[in-house]
Amino acid sequence: MAKATNLNLMVSTEQLTIVLIVTAAIFLVFIAIAIIKMYKLKAENKRLLESDAFKTEIDESYKDFTDGHLYDNK
Repeated sequence: MAKATNLNLMVSTEQLTIVLIVTAAIFLVFIAIAIIKMYKLKAENKRLLESDAFKTEIDESYKDFTDGHLYDNK
């Protein structure tokens, strides 16, 4: 009786191959989506870095702070 249940649990090579192919296809779709999204984000980042608003923000962000301190400004 135990042998009969063990035979039912076995998976054929064809079934295993189909499951592996389907799993690989799903992961390939996820990888393709991630690559497309990466290129879109890279293009968006480049566009934002080249915009005028970002450049003026960088120029105004640094201010000379040594005048307000007790540094030796001779």
